[in-house]
Amino acid sequence: MNNLTNNNTTDFQNILHLIQDAKNRVFVKANTELVLLYYKVGKIVSEKVKLGFWGDKTVQELANFIQLEEPHLTGFSRRGLYRMKQFYEVYSGEEIVSSVMTLLQKSENEAVKFVSLLMTQISWTHHLMLISKTKRAEETLFYLQKTITEKLTVKQLEREINSSSFERTMLGNEMISNLSAPINIPQNFLKDPYIFEFLDLPDGHSEKDFEKAIILNFKNFILEIGKGFTYMGNQYKLQVGNRDFYTDLLFYHRDLQCLVLFELKIQDFEPEFLGKLNFYLEALDRDVKRPHEKQSIGILLCKGKDTEVVEYALARNTSPALIAEYETKLIDKKILSHKLNQLVTILNKEEE
Repeated sequence: MNNLTNNNTTDFQNILHLIQDAKNRVFVKANTELVLLYYKVGKIVSEKVKLGFWGDKTVQELANFIQLEEPHLTGFSRRGLYRMKQFYEVYSGEEIVSSVMTLLQKSENEAVKFVSLLMTQISWTHHLMLISKTKRAEETLFYLQKTITEKLTVKQLEREINSSSFERTMLGNEMISNLSAPINIPQNFLKDPYIFEFLDLPDGHSEKDFEKAIILNFKNFILEIGKGFTYMGNQYKLQVGNRDFYTDLLFYHRDLQCLVLFELKIQDFEPEFLGKLNFYLEALDRDVKRPHEKQSIGILLCKGKDTEVVEYALARNTSPALIAEYETKLIDKKILSHKLNQLVTILNKEEE
């Protein structure tokens, strides 16, 4: 390889890329066919069982028949066939189709096609994780789309579900919808609270310990806050007048095309925190932001917060500032689900 000319190296790399692209397309095609096969098999099993033509014994006989005729095949055991049945029932169910129709304003036929397209874009192993760990259609769709857009591994998807990413993001959406700042922050941008169980922080940790632990576990931190962030530095220096100021964690968000500043607080939210955050955002917009970029966003990560205090503090705040809690241990999913259900009930009453 060392003796290759530059021209040959370029040609060889181009050919290698063609091979790799072809392999990827073959994998995607194979995965699509496999998922569709399981869906079709699940449809037959589901309909036969529903009509009373098949029982547990017949499903076992089917598994034995497939094993006899195609001994090299795996996944078609009795348990596997029931998983395919469940898979079909989840993605063909009225609940998930209705959710797509409502959320994306699609007709029933369009919704069915959309779900079929989505489900073929992730692996069967991902689907097994989804159908075993999600309960509601909105939750399944949330993790399905997140897996596709963020290219989550099965292990990463499992952590997202275990850390109740759906419930936390939905609760965070309510904060964004009430924000009066002059910037369009998309839904699903904020989680509240954030879960940093991977930091392994001791009791009584300082803000310096907090920041250091994030830097040491940066890959997991990025996964928790979401994709699209480009790291610009910690203790990022801002010079205003004759003084130097240092921010905690500064990012650039590629999709939003703006700077995003995370400020870390190891105590509960206090209104005065906003003053300092707004000062940093003004300095970023004046001295760091480029002309084509949008207004900077600030996120205060606090150990806790009083919702009413936050509401009052943000009422006249004109900067795009968000306040979220963080936890260093996983929260019981039931607690967050209850909190989300309470919020939905309140919003429904307000609409009435």
